[in-house]
Amino acid sequence: MVKYIFVTGGVVSSVGKGIAAASLGALLKARGLSVAVAKLDPYLNVDPGTMSPYQHGEVFVTSDGAETDLDLGNYERFIDTELSRDSSITSGQVYATVIDKERRGDFLGGTIQVVPHVTSEIKSRFKKLAEKSGADVVIIEIGGTVGDIEGQPFLEAARQMRNDAGKDNTLYIHVTLLPYIATTKELKTKPTQHSVGELRRIGIQPDIIICRADYPIAQSLRDKVSLFCDVEPEAAIPLVTTQFVYEVPLLLEESGLGDLVTRKLNLATTKADLTKWQEIDARLKEPEGSVNIALVGKYTELADAYYSVREALLHACLYHDIHLNLELVNTEELEEGKSDHLLSQAQGIIVPGGFGSRGIEGMIKTAHYAREKKIPYFGLCLGMQVMIIEFCRNVLGLEGANSTEFNPQTPYPVIDLMEDQRGQKQMGGTMRLGAYPCHLVAGTKAAQAYGKDIISERHRHRYEVNNAYREIMEKNGMIMSGLSPDGMLVEICELKDHPWMVGCQFHAEFGSRPFRPHPLFAAFIAAARATLREGAQPTLPL
Repeated sequence: MVKYIFVTGGVVSSVGKGIAAASLGALLKARGLSVAVAKLDPYLNVDPGTMSPYQHGEVFVTSDGAETDLDLGNYERFIDTELSRDSSITSGQVYATVIDKERRGDFLGGTIQVVPHVTSEIKSRFKKLAEKSGADVVIIEIGGTVGDIEGQPFLEAARQMRNDAGKDNTLYIHVTLLPYIATTKELKTKPTQHSVGELRRIGIQPDIIICRADYPIAQSLRDKVSLFCDVEPEAAIPLVTTQFVYEVPLLLEESGLGDLVTRKLNLATTKADLTKWQEIDARLKEPEGSVNIALVGKYTELADAYYSVREALLHACLYHDIHLNLELVNTEELEEGKSDHLLSQAQGIIVPGGFGSRGIEGMIKTAHYAREKKIPYFGLCLGMQVMIIEFCRNVLGLEGANSTEFNPQTPYPVIDLMEDQRGQKQMGGTMRLGAYPCHLVAGTKAAQAYGKDIISERHRHRYEVNNAYREIMEKNGMIMSGLSPDGMLVEICELKDHPWMVGCQFHAEFGSRPFRPHPLFAAFIAAARATLREGAQPTLPL
């Protein structure tokens, strides 16, 4: 029978539940088990697709087209598997489904309540994921912290699962912070005791407590957590903040988490093989060089807005055995001339996705600099579109060329709304989402990077290259190196006679893995590594 592991959080959010859950999945997979993972988000949005990145970080897109929390990206990267929309469960989805059933008359004669109707719907999604994935173990992370009002139905459903699936098939892990008090120079366990007390009030006794801290955790503190929170001494697992998230599986294995979980769930496993994690750890800590990359975007105040892009760059640097020096450059500051020097220090420039007109001219300025100065440039989604706009303005002489997203009255709409998006009134879940095939043109940089003719990549956009301008662009040096199977959509473009200037309409970052970097990211870092070193580029006269 499938085993269920529920991961809850206490004291504060952003304490590392997602990384802990993903790392546990990696430890179980290293023991020969198949693993599925789900994230429960208590907000009433159906998904994070309509949220600003400042609200919730990046939106991660699954191959089947679900817009999800960024934690699903961590799950995919650590467990090295493709997840589906079944791995993303929100309160909005659950309540919408229950209300739809009520309106259809499925509950005729009954009063609809959180218990049992909402909790039953939540549990049905756990079981659906287990059945469809065929996994040995399903790890379910409950977003937020214990005590949040909106998260109570999820916790109640998790509590009920022990009766539904059986005690031997359910496990509760609580991830909690041990705050450091600077005045007394000590870590405190009292907040952990309170969050565990709140869990007990709900009816959940954690089997394992992962203690997060920024400083080493003494054995006496672990014993205290064990005594006051009623877990075995070895079940108070220390997890001290580390510079590298890919070290976390090794830290948790060293603390005994993998063996403890398999013992408590009576799982028959092979000996853990963590060789690839050890190799990555060694590369992270002892690189043989470095590369300077400028990430130019409009959401740079919140690093999580570009989480998968940063990870994909790191994966490519791991592949080349070099250290990533990443500089986040705000596009609005570029428009004001405040950050030009940061571009002149870069060996490679990447412009990620985004929406809206704010900061666009700074991105276009960036693409112009990269083209003129022959600096490797990688444009993702919006980053490809601004590359096209800049080329049309400054090479083709189409003054005022733009995307109709930013200027509906532009005289040259070189980027335009996709035909099937016209008249679309609903914002959520209506973009071109998920994986689509792409045919590569032989001999191009894109084809050389992938080493094959047909690829499949994940999308999240409404606007595309306007085919009316394709011919004139191609005649003047813009190569359309990746096309949809019918040839109607430009998926990848690259500049002729440039060391490496490539844009893709899809989000290549979602397919990158620490052990297997995305081909375009690997090629971009190789090109950047070969360019001039820091400070060697001319200053930026634009």
